[in-house]
Amino acid sequence: MDHSNHVRLSEAELNPANLEGATIYGPDDENLGSVSHVHGAGGTAQVVIDVGGFLGIGAKPVAVPASELDFMRDEDGDIHAVTSWTKDQLKEMPEHRD
Repeated sequence: MDHSNHVRLSEAELNPANLEGATIYGPDDENLGSVSHVHGAGGTAQVVIDVGGFLGIGAKPVAVPASELDFMRDEDGDIHAVTSWTKDQLKEMPEHRD
């Protein structure tokens, strides 16, 4: 996926209403998972990503700072994020528990 034409979200747009359900892409546009939920808003928000699994079953939730993800909106208005982390790196992170 070519992200060069996608519009970066502003800090004010980094909120649960916009980010929940967003797909997270890693290196080589690998689908790493999706945003389960968000704690807080803006650059200091904690984004909980469901990593791995199939259709949400067996996925591991991990929390990362929103500032570590590059959230953007594509031509269709869909929000997604890219990161340099791999699926294996995310799976090695501690499991998030609310």
